[in-house]
Amino acid sequence: MTTDIDGRFQLGALLRHFADLRDGTHGEVVSRHDKEEVFTRSVVLLDPFARQVLWELDEHLMLGVGTIEGSGVKPMRDGGLISSWTLSWPEQRAARIDPVAVHAFYGAGFHHPHLRGSTVGEWPLNVFDAEQAAAELPTLRAIVSADLHNLVFQRDFRLVPAITRRARS
Repeated sequence: MTTDIDGRFQLGALLRHFADLRDGTHGEVVSRHDKEEVFTRSVVLLDPFARQVLWELDEHLMLGVGTIEGSGVKPMRDGGLISSWTLSWPEQRAARIDPVAVHAFYGAGFHHPHLRGSTVGEWPLNVFDAEQAAAELPTLRAIVSADLHNLVFQRDFRLVPAITRRARS
């Protein structure tokens, strides 16, 4: 029986991550400026997949009442860059807690970018083409699932409409 170990683990992403650390590069570039350009391209590649996982969560657990937003690439206070995708919904806003989020960020002191949620993190972000971006779907799903779990833990399960409301017909 053949096993697809990369289907269970993000081995390609981890190997790219570790090779970057070994070689002092990110996507075969060395300078901070060039790495920021690679990061910006990675954000564009990830955008449809980050939105997809938030849409899946909205449809299945928030019953379609959520709002998905993307920030685009923006500067961070430390001089780095960040792009965020968020899912907010009425119960979360009423509880005044953070939305479920995926953040792609490249901190000023970092060798290369990472992914995280509002309450969970850090995953390497080594995406250089559309195929690699699509391969991040399991990681993005893990981030939003863990983020939702932690946000519910901050309050209670009643934040999730699928638990408290009937599904739409």
